[in-house]
Amino acid sequence: MAQVPQTFLDALAVRTWCGLALRALGRAREEIDAINVYPVADGDTGTNLYLTLESAATAVEAVFAGYETGCAEPALADAVRAMAHGALIGARGNSGTILAQLLRGMAQVLADTGEASRTDGPTLRLALRRAADSARQAVAHPVEGTVLTVASAAADAAEGAEGDCGTVARAAYEGARAALAATPGQLAVLKRAGVVDAGGRGLVAVLGALVEAFTGEAVRETPPRGIPQPPGAVPGARAEAVGRGELRDQPDTAVPGAHARAEAVPECGPEGGPCPDAAGADGPAFEVIYLLEAEDAAVTRLRARLDALGDSLVVVGGDGLWNVHVHVDDAGAAVEAGVEAGRPYRIRITHFGLGDVHTGRERPPRERAQRAVVAVVPGEGLAGLYTEAGATTVLARPGEPPASGELVQAVRRAHAREVVLLPNDAELRHTAAAAAEQARTEGIRVALIPTRSAVQGIAALAVHEPERRFDEDVVQMTSAAGATRYAEVVVAEHESWTTAGICQAGDVLGLIDGDVAVIGADVTATARTVLDRMLQAGGELVTLVVGDEAPRTVATHLEAHVREAYLAVDTVVYRGGRQGALLLVGVE
Repeated sequence: MAQVPQTFLDALAVRTWCGLALRALGRAREEIDAINVYPVADGDTGTNLYLTLESAATAVEAVFAGYETGCAEPALADAVRAMAHGALIGARGNSGTILAQLLRGMAQVLADTGEASRTDGPTLRLALRRAADSARQAVAHPVEGTVLTVASAAADAAEGAEGDCGTVARAAYEGARAALAATPGQLAVLKRAGVVDAGGRGLVAVLGALVEAFTGEAVRETPPRGIPQPPGAVPGARAEAVGRGELRDQPDTAVPGAHARAEAVPECGPEGGPCPDAAGADGPAFEVIYLLEAEDAAVTRLRARLDALGDSLVVVGGDGLWNVHVHVDDAGAAVEAGVEAGRPYRIRITHFGLGDVHTGRERPPRERAQRAVVAVVPGEGLAGLYTEAGATTVLARPGEPPASGELVQAVRRAHAREVVLLPNDAELRHTAAAAAEQARTEGIRVALIPTRSAVQGIAALAVHEPERRFDEDVVQMTSAAGATRYAEVVVAEHESWTTAGICQAGDVLGLIDGDVAVIGADVTATARTVLDRMLQAGGELVTLVVGDEAPRTVATHLEAHVREAYLAVDTVVYRGGRQGALLLVGVE
């Protein structure tokens, strides 16, 4: 749908921009993945940018959802802060982390408008400048010929533009395109592979969406002038991406450099020496990413320690919340450094693989499994349990549900022809359905079992048999999940009306099948009441998943209660870690 042109920046323009940028990155994702050779040729830059922007767009939509019942719209400051925060907590990979800092830099300027509902071209110029400068400062060892160069060129071009927001955005876009075309001349690894910088290509797509948000006109998707054309490269030809075991058709509008086979080489410095901050033949084995709650002084010390441990260090954020990204050989040491600095969580550790992305040697295509299970789990303890059972997991932190793109990525990571998807949360049903539909367009057969709790997922996984016919397996798993009643014990955060009456902040709530059934003051007593109500309808097995914040003795007390009061019922206990709820209960 064509956008209505506007000359100013307001909350609606931010929302429109996020939506258009997400679509643009979705169209370009495979192309960007294909040209990803720096700092590590792991073929996921386009995907990481998409997931980061999806998190930002989701946060902005949540702000607008809060205004649906009234006539007012959010303030510009609210929208840009949400965009920056969403990108920060959802940042993926080196490129996504830098994009999060670019958006944060813009938000720092645009949020200064206070209660103003809109701003103009000169303020947008300042925002683009702050974005480029803050992103460069976040990278331990900035390298030219990367997304940092493209961002700086966009800011430089914007500073020379006089006019409204549309004029400034178009100048930034054209400046970024020109800088992108020059990146192969700045990094030998790009020149040798015949590609432009993947992160810079993604930023150009995001800036093109900004132009469209203001003007209502889609920008040209044709490659900018100056991108080196490798011998034999023809627009529309088939490109071979690093790390992929298959060929994909590229659109006629794809960057010509993408049609070259992208190969990482260890010699890519200005004089043919080692790349600063690059992963060469002897590069680090692991990518470590985590969110960190910490004070500024502690983060300063953390930067120094991580810089000594590895490379590709990017630390973004502020106001007590940071996103940390580094490539290291000792992943444990990188996490321990975060523990010393504050509270790290949403920890992701990726093993690049020997003889793989760091050496540039082609990875033999991995045979697809026939069937896999992908599950969303609320805590580290359950993630380990599900993984031991053979499932591919997506960790959902309290208040941070995964986006559909993250679920699609997990389905791809499972690398199977058939996938059973367990969302394990009633509020994720639409997200999971969207992910399943996207995966089906890629030729993967996906069955979505609408599990509403992780204990229902455990029941489904217990009867999963990969050797059975797909339809039969899905029916048996669905039946097991449906036969499992679920409950959770949580602490109320504020006063509110519930189906069991009015609760106060600090009350212990027992929810059965999603509804508040018990309001109490003691965790163990409330949990016992919940169990009794559930077992009134019968049951053979009780599953207890205990969170880190639950009383240490709660599981022991409940096991003893079930053993004494329900002779034919067995109990199994798992440790869930930081899962949000104090206790998850399943009865089947």
